[in-house]
Amino acid sequence: MEYSVRHHTNAVFLDTVNLSRIMEEGKLGDPERLSALVRLLRPDITDTDALVLFEIKPDNEEGRKEGREQAGRYLAALNEAVEPDKKLAGGTGFEGSLFLEFENGGALWQLSWRTPEPGVTLYRWSYRRKKPHASWKERAAQKAEELPREEIEQRGELAEQAIRGAYEGGERPKGFQGQVYLPVDCR
Repeated sequence: MEYSVRHHTNAVFLDTVNLSRIMEEGKLGDPERLSALVRLLRPDITDTDALVLFEIKPDNEEGRKEGREQAGRYLAALNEAVEPDKKLAGGTGFEGSLFLEFENGGALWQLSWRTPEPGVTLYRWSYRRKKPHASWKERAAQKAEELPREEIEQRGELAEQAIRGAYEGGERPKGFQGQVYLPVDCR
């Protein structure tokens, strides 16, 4: 979602949109040129104005390898079917972070992402320990620690809903007592 916000004037398609719709709505060419199976594929981020694509994966070697392979497959399939002047490439320069504060002063989670190679954006969750009466900015300056898997499993879906709600201007999800600090707040 952050990419869409940063590039709000571009035609940006997220992972809910398949290659057939991306080809058609992004004015890249005739979607019928894609094979039936390829039409259904859904890259994580495709910007048809900037002609770039990103795959988002966890920040580890396996995620990096999987992202590279998927981005390569999507780019090959698209570039075989698009108009000659509409060839896409792996996107670069997409990085940032945001924070989620649970229980208004409880756990402070950080989601950060970077694009170490064209088309592959890697993300990582970390957190800061509870520090009573400290602002979120003071807590953000604390040493980051790896977020325990149990806590990710326990609160991960709630965190995703809270982030989507913040970007889309929606309500907080039921059960989320805290704040979301988007990248604009983190500067």
